[in-house]
Amino acid sequence: MRGTLRARLVATVLLLLAVTGALIGVVTTLSLHRILIGQLDDNLRAAGGIARGLPPGDDDRTPPTGEDLPGPGVPLGPGLQFGVLVAVVGDGQVTGAAVLDRRGTNQPVPGDATPALLDVAVGDPPRSADLGELGTYRLVAGERTVAGETVTVVTGLSERPLQETLSTLVTIEVVAVAVALLGAGVAGAVAVRRELRPLEEVAATASRVSTLPLASGEVELAERVPVVDPRSEVGQVGAALNRMLDHVGSALEARHASEVQLRQFVAAASHELRTPLAAIRGYAELTLRHLEQGGGDTAHSLDRISSQADRMTTLVEDLLLLARLDAGRPLERAEVDLTRLVVDAVSDAHAAGGDHPLHVDLPDEPITVTGDASRLAQVLANLLANARTHTPPGTVVTVGLAADPDGARISVVDAGPGIAPELVPRVFERFARGSASRSREHGSTGLGLSIVDAVVGAHGGSVAVTSTPGRTEFTVRLPSDARPQRP
Repeated sequence: MRGTLRARLVATVLLLLAVTGALIGVVTTLSLHRILIGQLDDNLRAAGGIARGLPPGDDDRTPPTGEDLPGPGVPLGPGLQFGVLVAVVGDGQVTGAAVLDRRGTNQPVPGDATPALLDVAVGDPPRSADLGELGTYRLVAGERTVAGETVTVVTGLSERPLQETLSTLVTIEVVAVAVALLGAGVAGAVAVRRELRPLEEVAATASRVSTLPLASGEVELAERVPVVDPRSEVGQVGAALNRMLDHVGSALEARHASEVQLRQFVAAASHELRTPLAAIRGYAELTLRHLEQGGGDTAHSLDRISSQADRMTTLVEDLLLLARLDAGRPLERAEVDLTRLVVDAVSDAHAAGGDHPLHVDLPDEPITVTGDASRLAQVLANLLANARTHTPPGTVVTVGLAADPDGARISVVDAGPGIAPELVPRVFERFARGSASRSREHGSTGLGLSIVDAVVGAHGGSVAVTSTPGRTEFTVRLPSDARPQRP
């Protein structure tokens, strides 16, 4: 069945109602027909008892003949109703037959009814027979003994009233069913339209969403379906669409944030690479000029070229490391002694810059995890370098190691001025800095904490920061058996 869902639903309901009405009508008509036939048979038996008493009088010595029935226009007998047919059958032929008209007088029976009258046998149940012009009659036969002879008296009642009653009933049923179908169609169309209105809202919302530019840029996916009854099927569809739109909106927001972060990353990386490249180019030109002039101190220029090249190499290596971690490159998996790793990192940090007092808080027993020792060492080196870079000389830095129920906890705490509150949520983002000029002065690329977050995440752990003036703490949690939780 083609067409709209509304039309199909209404058509289906009307079809079911029509079939139901037809079944009810057939059952009702057949039941009433059986009841009326029973009543007609009762009346027929009563009329047959009266008819077998004809003709009136007390002369029973002469067998009755057709002349015993009153002539046309004369009452057929007391107690008989309109349409009663009485026929006397003797010697295999109808010797007399009359039918009672509306005025209560008898009329002759047409000759085409004779075969049906002769076919009725005494003792048979009432039967229906077509009497030609008279129509269909219900007939029954009885016997009457007169002067020692037995004759058959056939009595019949017309089925016309029964048929008229059934025809009237069928007409009423057809009209009632038609009116009911018309009313049900109108009411059904209104009800279905009202019930499917939320589905139309779903379609309209989907159509509006399909016209939105979702390919790029920031997209505000504010379209939602109003759900009135979440328990209904249409309400469930609307709720499912809303959940899908929520997921799509979240994905679009994440995609936009990723695009923005990528643009910022590319811009920051380009800026960071441009600085050492400009320095290298400048010192290279200065060295060439000195050489052309036949003298000059080129050692300083070459030293600066080497320094800027090292800075650029470090930046490129950090970018490559982040790219590998983002791509989900597998790390080495071996047993790592974190106690020894902390001791070595603190020793290296003290050698790199001794203007920050370093304290170590280690457990009595060694703590080991499964992971990549070189990458975990880089995590500690970056955290210590971050504390040394962003705190003034003389700031105490404490490195702690403790066992966790599921692994190990490493903390790096400094007593510096703290991190600006607006920077804390994005401190692990790439090229995030509190002071760009101060960071460049100390050679920071802005990728150290990003590498810490990526390496710890690749080990299945987590890193967090809390900062207040006078105390900043970075906490790294590593599982005993490090398995990556994200690519």
